[in-house]
Amino acid sequence: MILKIIFCLMIGYLFGCFSTAYLIGKLKHVDIRKYGSGNAGTTNALRTLGAKAGILTLIGDMLKAILPILIIRYLIFPDMENLQLLVLYTGLGVVLGHNYPFWLGFKGGKGIAATAGVMISFDPFIIPFGFVLFVGSVALTRYVSVGSLLVSILFPIWILIRYPGDIHMLIVSLLFMILAFIKHRSNIKRLLTGTENKLGQRVKIDDN
Repeated sequence: MILKIIFCLMIGYLFGCFSTAYLIGKLKHVDIRKYGSGNAGTTNALRTLGAKAGILTLIGDMLKAILPILIIRYLIFPDMENLQLLVLYTGLGVVLGHNYPFWLGFKGGKGIAATAGVMISFDPFIIPFGFVLFVGSVALTRYVSVGSLLVSILFPIWILIRYPGDIHMLIVSLLFMILAFIKHRSNIKRLLTGTENKLGQRVKIDDN
């Protein structure tokens, strides 16, 4: 089982290293990591490169989580007894690859869109709950970071409800939440001081 877990983490990590925001930025001759929050993710792509880039980044970052999970679930380990656990580890690898891509000096995104892709692939029944939680909290506060952190908290709660007593899966789901909070440290500080950027604020790109 340990070798299967390592394999799933590696597959996930390789997919996660596909940095959608960075590549879209490069097409526009912009290194997104040098603007806005410096984060190669959906929110910074939206603020820095516009709505189209933000949407494409969101889709790309979700797909790079969904695809390896589908491969693990239906092609590589379709009959595994602990398949859902391997799915979680694959997703964890994706988020690690997204947050810390080796080819970009381990400077990537914050992993929320990738985590959303993992949650959807892991259990589609979570979609309406996660959607309402994220959209509702962002609509009320206008802080994407608040919605992102609440969704990360939802994951282990969902595991507790759907898989009561499975400590291993709970621990892995908690790692998703911990990674989200680690990557949102600066956002949390700004939220506490009232200086966090709200949804809709744009970042100016230098013409040269």
